[in-house]
Amino acid sequence: MADSKELKVKEKQEVSAPAEHTTPGPVFTPAVDIFETEKDITLLADMPGVTPERLSIDLRDDTLTLTGDIEPFEGPNEQDIVVEYEVGKYFRQFTLSEVIDQEKIEATLNDGVLRLNLPKVAKAKPRKITVQAA
Repeated sequence: MADSKELKVKEKQEVSAPAEHTTPGPVFTPAVDIFETEKDITLLADMPGVTPERLSIDLRDDTLTLTGDIEPFEGPNEQDIVVEYEVGKYFRQFTLSEVIDQEKIEATLNDGVLRLNLPKVAKAKPRKITVQAA
């Protein structure tokens, strides 16, 4: 069994944005796990409450930007009793290196977890070149 000092729950963190937002409300940094293999990098971002329609993934100038809006739970005549996560906006940016094949990036969102597959550029494989007579 793991010692409780090794495992700590990290609460959602509100960030101060570098620019002023056009919509009111808190902005959160999604928690991210990154896994790397020889072929690709997999990025898992926790964005509970975000639907595919309210998620934006923008790739510009080697910067990958994730933004997602959390829709309020309650209707106009309802009141919250227990809230699992706060309502606001998610925002996080990543700088991509030349190792990533940006044309082949794929994204899926399932139960509030965004999965980005960032394939690496194929390396040049050694091969013999056949010389033909002219």
